[in-house]
Amino acid sequence: MVIKYLIKNKNKRDHNPVRNGEFDGCSGIYRFSKAEIENAMKFGNERKCLGRGSAGQVYKGILPSGQVVAIKQIYDSNRSGSFSREVEGLSKVRHPNLVYLFGCCVEGGEQYLVYEYCSEGNLAQRLLRKDAGLTWKQRVKILRDCALALRYLHHYVDGGCIVHRDIKLTNILLTEKLEPKLSDFGLAKLLGMDESNVYTDVRGTLGYMDPEYMSNAKLTCASDIYSFGIVALQVLSGQKVIELDLDARDQLTRKAKDVSMGKRPLKDFEDPQLHGNLNNVDFESILHIAVLCVAKSMLCVAKSSKGRPTIDVVFDELEKAWKNTDVNIVEILNSLS
Repeated sequence: MVIKYLIKNKNKRDHNPVRNGEFDGCSGIYRFSKAEIENAMKFGNERKCLGRGSAGQVYKGILPSGQVVAIKQIYDSNRSGSFSREVEGLSKVRHPNLVYLFGCCVEGGEQYLVYEYCSEGNLAQRLLRKDAGLTWKQRVKILRDCALALRYLHHYVDGGCIVHRDIKLTNILLTEKLEPKLSDFGLAKLLGMDESNVYTDVRGTLGYMDPEYMSNAKLTCASDIYSFGIVALQVLSGQKVIELDLDARDQLTRKAKDVSMGKRPLKDFEDPQLHGNLNNVDFESILHIAVLCVAKSMLCVAKSSKGRPTIDVVFDELEKAWKNTDVNIVEILNSLS
Protein backbone atom coordinates (compact mmCIF):
# COMPACT_ATOMS: atom_id res chain seq x y z
CA MET A 1 0.00 0.00 0.00
CA VAL A 2 2.75 2.45 0.89
CA ILE A 3 4.50 1.82 -2.45
CA LYS A 4 1.30 2.66 -4.34
CA TYR A 5 0.92 5.87 -2.33
CA LEU A 6 4.48 6.97 -3.01
CA ILE A 7 4.30 6.19 -6.74
CA LYS A 8 0.96 7.95 -7.08
CA ASN A 9 2.29 11.16 -5.56
CA LYS A 10 5.90 11.04 -6.80
CA ASN A 11 5.49 13.05 -9.99
CA LYS A 12 3.74 15.87 -8.18
CA ARG A 13 6.49 16.08 -5.56
CA ASP A 14 9.28 15.82 -8.13
CA HIS A 15 8.04 18.96 -9.87
CA ASN A 16 7.86 21.04 -6.71
CA PRO A 17 10.48 23.78 -6.83
CA VAL A 18 13.15 23.98 -4.14
CA ARG A 19 12.66 27.34 -2.52
CA ASN A 20 15.07 29.82 -0.99
CA GLY A 21 18.19 27.87 -1.88
CA GLU A 22 17.15 24.85 0.18
CA PHE A 23 19.22 21.68 -0.08
CA ASP A 24 17.53 19.34 -2.54
CA GLY A 25 18.85 16.06 -1.17
CA CYS A 26 15.81 13.92 -1.98
CA SER A 27 16.56 13.08 -5.59
CA GLY A 28 15.92 9.42 -6.33
CA ILE A 29 13.43 8.90 -3.50
CA TYR A 30 9.97 10.21 -2.69
CA ARG A 31 9.93 13.82 -1.48
CA PHE A 32 7.19 14.46 1.04
CA SER A 33 5.64 17.90 1.41
CA LYS A 34 5.62 19.60 4.81
CA ALA A 35 1.83 19.20 4.88
CA GLU A 36 2.14 15.44 4.35
CA ILE A 37 4.65 15.21 7.18
CA GLU A 38 2.46 17.20 9.56
CA ASN A 39 -0.62 15.14 8.71
CA ALA A 40 1.29 11.91 9.23
CA MET A 41 2.45 12.99 12.69
CA LYS A 42 -0.99 14.06 13.93
CA PHE A 43 -2.34 11.97 16.82
CA GLY A 44 -5.12 14.14 18.17
CA ASN A 45 -3.53 17.35 19.39
CA GLU A 46 -0.10 15.91 20.10
CA ARG A 47 2.82 14.14 18.49
CA LYS A 48 4.07 10.74 19.62
CA CYS A 49 7.79 11.03 20.26
CA LEU A 50 9.72 7.76 19.86
CA GLY A 51 13.11 9.08 20.90
CA ARG A 52 15.72 11.80 20.73
CA GLY A 53 19.27 11.73 19.44
CA SER A 54 22.13 14.10 18.79
CA ALA A 55 20.93 14.85 15.25
CA GLY A 56 17.17 14.92 15.65
CA GLN A 57 13.95 13.83 17.25
CA VAL A 58 11.93 10.84 16.01
CA TYR A 59 8.13 10.71 15.90
CA LYS A 60 5.61 8.04 15.06
CA GLY A 61 3.60 8.71 11.91
CA ILE A 62 0.86 7.17 9.79
CA LEU A 63 0.64 7.68 6.03
CA PRO A 64 -2.75 7.90 4.23
CA SER A 65 -2.21 4.28 3.13
CA GLY A 66 -2.23 3.23 6.79
CA GLN A 67 1.49 2.48 6.79
CA VAL A 68 3.08 3.24 10.17
CA VAL A 69 6.40 5.07 9.82
CA ALA A 70 9.08 6.75 11.91
CA ILE A 71 9.67 10.42 11.09
CA LYS A 72 12.97 12.00 12.10
CA GLN A 73 13.03 15.77 12.38
CA ILE A 74 16.56 17.15 12.08
CA TYR A 75 17.31 19.64 14.86
CA ASP A 76 19.35 22.10 12.82
CA SER A 77 18.57 22.35 9.11
CA ASN A 78 21.94 23.96 8.55
CA ARG A 79 23.52 20.57 9.19
CA SER A 80 22.75 19.50 5.64
CA GLY A 81 25.94 17.43 5.50
CA SER A 82 24.62 14.82 7.93
CA PHE A 83 21.17 14.94 6.34
CA SER A 84 22.49 14.54 2.80
CA ARG A 85 24.78 11.66 3.82
CA GLU A 86 21.89 9.78 5.35
CA VAL A 87 19.65 10.34 2.33
CA GLU A 88 22.45 9.50 -0.07
CA GLY A 89 23.42 6.38 1.83
CA LEU A 90 20.01 4.87 2.53
CA SER A 91 18.58 5.70 -0.89
CA LYS A 92 21.29 3.60 -2.54
CA VAL A 93 21.76 0.69 -0.15
CA ARG A 94 19.08 -1.94 0.29
CA HIS A 95 19.42 -4.85 2.70
CA PRO A 96 16.91 -6.68 4.94
CA ASN A 97 18.90 -5.63 8.02
CA LEU A 98 19.26 -1.95 7.12
CA VAL A 99 16.41 0.37 8.04
CA TYR A 100 14.34 1.28 4.96
CA LEU A 101 14.11 4.95 3.96
CA PHE A 102 10.75 5.78 2.36
CA GLY A 103 11.53 9.42 1.62
CA CYS A 104 12.43 12.83 2.96
CA CYS A 105 11.19 16.39 3.21
CA VAL A 106 13.09 19.65 2.74
CA GLU A 107 10.78 22.61 3.07
CA GLY A 108 10.59 25.89 4.95
CA GLY A 109 14.06 25.50 6.41
CA GLU A 110 13.15 22.15 7.97
CA GLN A 111 14.37 18.65 7.18
CA TYR A 112 12.65 15.31 7.80
CA LEU A 113 13.46 11.67 7.06
CA VAL A 114 10.71 9.05 6.81
CA TYR A 115 11.72 5.49 7.74
CA GLU A 116 10.09 2.15 8.27
CA TYR A 117 8.72 1.82 11.79
CA CYS A 118 10.34 -0.73 14.13
CA SER A 119 7.81 -1.45 16.86
CA GLU A 120 10.18 -3.03 19.42
CA GLY A 121 12.38 0.03 19.78
CA ASN A 122 16.15 -0.26 19.91
CA LEU A 123 18.42 -2.99 21.22
CA ALA A 124 19.42 -1.07 24.34
CA GLN A 125 15.78 -0.70 25.39
CA ARG A 126 15.16 -4.40 24.85
CA LEU A 127 18.21 -5.50 26.84
CA LEU A 128 17.04 -3.37 29.76
CA ARG A 129 13.54 -4.86 29.87
CA LYS A 130 12.95 -7.20 32.79
CA ASP A 131 9.55 -8.39 31.59
CA ALA A 132 10.66 -9.56 28.13
CA GLY A 133 14.36 -10.28 27.98
CA LEU A 134 16.15 -11.70 24.97
CA THR A 135 16.84 -15.44 24.82
CA TRP A 136 20.23 -16.82 23.84
CA LYS A 137 18.94 -17.74 20.39
CA GLN A 138 17.53 -14.24 19.86
CA ARG A 139 20.81 -12.61 20.87
CA VAL A 140 22.85 -14.78 18.53
CA LYS A 141 20.42 -14.08 15.69
CA ILE A 142 20.53 -10.32 16.28
CA LEU A 143 24.34 -10.25 16.31
CA ARG A 144 24.51 -12.51 13.25
CA ASP A 145 22.08 -10.34 11.26
CA CYS A 146 23.85 -7.12 12.24
CA ALA A 147 27.14 -8.62 11.08
CA LEU A 148 25.43 -9.56 7.82
CA ALA A 149 24.32 -5.94 7.30
CA LEU A 150 27.80 -4.70 8.12
CA ARG A 151 29.33 -7.19 5.70
CA TYR A 152 27.05 -5.79 2.99
CA LEU A 153 28.24 -2.25 3.73
CA HIS A 154 31.91 -3.18 3.88
CA HIS A 155 31.67 -4.93 0.51
CA TYR A 156 29.40 -2.32 -1.11
CA VAL A 157 31.99 -1.52 -3.78
CA ASP A 158 34.87 -3.69 -4.97
CA GLY A 159 37.98 -2.75 -3.05
CA GLY A 160 36.15 -0.17 -0.92
CA CYS A 161 33.44 0.01 1.70
CA ILE A 162 30.85 2.12 3.46
CA VAL A 163 31.95 2.84 7.03
CA HIS A 164 28.91 3.40 9.24
CA ARG A 165 30.88 5.25 11.98
CA ASP A 166 28.16 5.08 14.63
CA ILE A 167 27.35 1.45 15.41
CA LYS A 168 25.82 1.20 18.88
CA LEU A 169 22.90 -0.42 20.68
CA THR A 170 20.53 2.50 20.16
CA ASN A 171 21.18 2.48 16.40
CA ILE A 172 20.06 -1.14 16.11
CA LEU A 173 16.27 -1.13 15.80
CA LEU A 174 14.05 -4.19 16.28
CA THR A 175 10.93 -5.14 14.36
CA GLU A 176 7.93 -6.92 15.81
CA LYS A 177 9.68 -10.24 15.04
CA LEU A 178 12.89 -8.96 16.68
CA GLU A 179 14.67 -8.65 13.35
CA PRO A 180 17.50 -6.09 13.73
CA LYS A 181 17.75 -3.06 11.46
CA LEU A 182 20.92 -0.98 11.45
CA SER A 183 19.94 2.69 11.37
CA ASP A 184 21.28 6.27 11.44
CA PHE A 185 23.61 6.82 8.50
CA GLY A 186 24.24 10.48 9.30
CA LEU A 187 27.96 9.85 9.82
CA ALA A 188 28.45 7.17 7.14
CA LYS A 189 31.47 7.53 4.87
CA LEU A 190 32.15 5.82 1.54
CA LEU A 191 35.74 4.71 1.03
CA GLY A 192 36.43 4.27 -2.67
CA MET A 193 38.32 1.51 -4.45
CA ASP A 194 41.65 3.30 -3.98
CA GLU A 195 41.03 4.30 -0.36
CA SER A 196 41.72 1.73 2.35
CA ASN A 197 41.54 4.61 4.81
CA VAL A 198 40.90 8.34 4.92
CA TYR A 199 41.66 11.09 7.41
CA THR A 200 38.50 12.83 8.53
CA ASP A 201 36.88 14.70 11.40
CA VAL A 202 36.51 12.37 14.37
CA ARG A 203 32.79 11.69 14.79
CA GLY A 204 30.81 9.02 16.58
CA THR A 205 29.61 8.03 20.03
CA LEU A 206 32.04 7.99 22.94
CA GLY A 207 32.46 4.49 24.31
CA TYR A 208 31.95 2.86 20.92
CA MET A 209 34.60 4.76 18.99
CA ASP A 210 37.78 3.07 17.81
CA PRO A 211 40.66 4.40 19.99
CA GLU A 212 43.00 4.46 16.98
CA TYR A 213 40.50 6.53 14.99
CA MET A 214 40.10 8.87 17.97
CA SER A 215 43.86 9.40 18.24
CA ASN A 216 44.84 9.86 14.59
CA ALA A 217 41.53 10.53 12.74
CA LYS A 218 42.32 7.67 10.33
CA LEU A 219 39.03 6.05 9.35
CA THR A 220 38.96 2.44 8.13
CA CYS A 221 36.50 -0.44 8.06
CA ALA A 222 38.21 -1.65 11.24
CA SER A 223 36.63 1.30 13.06
CA ASP A 224 33.21 -0.31 12.57
CA ILE A 225 34.61 -3.66 13.72
CA TYR A 226 35.65 -2.10 17.02
CA SER A 227 32.18 -0.63 17.58
CA PHE A 228 30.54 -3.95 16.70
CA GLY A 229 32.80 -5.70 19.21
CA ILE A 230 31.58 -3.40 21.97
CA VAL A 231 27.97 -4.11 20.98
CA ALA A 232 28.63 -7.86 21.08
CA LEU A 233 30.11 -7.59 24.58
CA GLN A 234 27.03 -5.67 25.74
CA VAL A 235 24.67 -8.24 24.23
CA LEU A 236 26.55 -11.15 25.85
CA SER A 237 26.79 -9.58 29.29
CA GLY A 238 23.81 -7.25 29.50
CA GLN A 239 26.27 -4.83 31.13
CA LYS A 240 27.04 -1.16 30.46
CA VAL A 241 23.98 -0.88 28.22
CA ILE A 242 23.46 2.80 28.99
CA GLU A 243 25.88 5.65 29.69
CA LEU A 244 28.83 3.88 28.10
CA ASP A 245 31.58 6.41 28.76
CA LEU A 246 35.27 5.57 28.38
CA ASP A 247 35.62 4.30 31.95
CA ALA A 248 32.59 2.01 31.58
CA ARG A 249 33.92 0.78 28.24
CA ASP A 250 37.31 -0.01 29.74
CA GLN A 251 35.70 -1.92 32.62
CA LEU A 252 33.65 -3.95 30.16
CA THR A 253 36.57 -4.77 27.88
CA ARG A 254 38.95 -5.63 30.74
CA LYS A 255 36.42 -8.04 32.19
CA ALA A 256 35.85 -9.60 28.77
CA LYS A 257 39.59 -10.06 28.27
CA ASP A 258 40.01 -11.71 31.68
CA VAL A 259 37.16 -14.15 31.02
CA SER A 260 38.39 -14.91 27.50
CA MET A 261 41.89 -15.66 28.83
CA GLY A 262 40.51 -17.96 31.53
CA LYS A 263 41.40 -15.67 34.43
CA ARG A 264 37.73 -15.53 35.43
CA PRO A 265 34.91 -18.06 34.95
CA LEU A 266 32.66 -17.73 31.91
CA LYS A 267 29.60 -17.19 34.08
CA ASP A 268 31.10 -13.89 35.28
CA PHE A 269 30.33 -12.44 31.87
CA GLU A 270 26.93 -14.04 31.25
CA ASP A 271 23.85 -11.84 31.42
CA PRO A 272 21.95 -13.03 34.54
CA GLN A 273 18.72 -12.70 32.56
CA LEU A 274 19.79 -15.72 30.51
CA HIS A 275 19.61 -17.88 33.67
CA GLY A 276 22.29 -20.14 32.24
CA ASN A 277 20.15 -21.07 29.22
CA LEU A 278 22.88 -20.83 26.59
CA ASN A 279 25.50 -22.83 24.72
CA ASN A 280 28.76 -22.33 26.62
CA VAL A 281 30.96 -23.27 23.65
CA ASP A 282 29.26 -20.75 21.37
CA PHE A 283 29.19 -18.12 24.11
CA GLU A 284 32.94 -18.51 24.50
CA SER A 285 33.57 -18.34 20.74
CA ILE A 286 31.49 -15.16 20.36
CA LEU A 287 33.22 -13.64 23.38
CA HIS A 288 36.61 -14.46 21.85
CA ILE A 289 35.78 -12.88 18.50
CA ALA A 290 34.37 -9.80 20.26
CA VAL A 291 37.62 -9.47 22.23
CA LEU A 292 39.55 -9.58 18.96
CA CYS A 293 37.26 -6.89 17.53
CA VAL A 294 38.32 -4.47 20.27
CA ALA A 295 41.95 -5.56 19.97
CA LYS A 296 43.50 -2.07 19.95
CA SER A 297 42.75 -1.31 23.58
CA MET A 298 43.09 -4.84 24.89
CA LEU A 299 45.71 -7.01 23.23
CA CYS A 300 49.32 -5.90 23.45
CA VAL A 301 50.13 -8.13 20.47
CA ALA A 302 47.90 -5.93 18.31
CA LYS A 303 49.66 -2.61 17.89
CA SER A 304 46.96 -1.29 15.59
CA SER A 305 43.51 -2.01 14.18
CA LYS A 306 45.19 -4.39 11.72
CA GLY A 307 45.02 -6.99 14.50
CA ARG A 308 41.23 -7.08 14.28
CA PRO A 309 39.26 -9.64 12.29
CA THR A 310 37.45 -8.60 9.13
CA ILE A 311 33.66 -8.57 9.06
CA ASP A 312 33.78 -11.81 7.05
CA VAL A 313 35.57 -13.61 9.90
CA VAL A 314 33.17 -12.13 12.46
CA PHE A 315 30.13 -13.18 10.44
CA ASP A 316 31.44 -16.73 9.95
CA GLU A 317 31.79 -17.21 13.72
CA LEU A 318 28.31 -15.85 14.39
CA GLU A 319 26.85 -17.95 11.58
CA LYS A 320 28.31 -21.09 13.19
CA ALA A 321 26.80 -20.15 16.54
CA TRP A 322 23.45 -19.39 14.91
CA LYS A 323 23.37 -22.76 13.14
CA ASN A 324 24.22 -24.46 16.42
CA THR A 325 21.17 -22.93 18.10
CA ASP A 326 18.96 -24.68 15.55
CA VAL A 327 20.85 -27.96 16.01
CA ASN A 328 20.47 -27.71 19.78
CA ILE A 329 16.72 -27.13 19.48
CA VAL A 330 16.34 -30.20 17.24
CA GLU A 331 18.31 -32.30 19.73
CA ILE A 332 16.13 -31.11 22.62
CA LEU A 333 12.94 -31.88 20.69
CA ASN A 334 14.25 -35.34 19.78
CA SER A 335 15.08 -36.07 23.41
CA LEU A 336 11.53 -35.18 24.41
CA SER A 337 9.88 -37.34 21.75
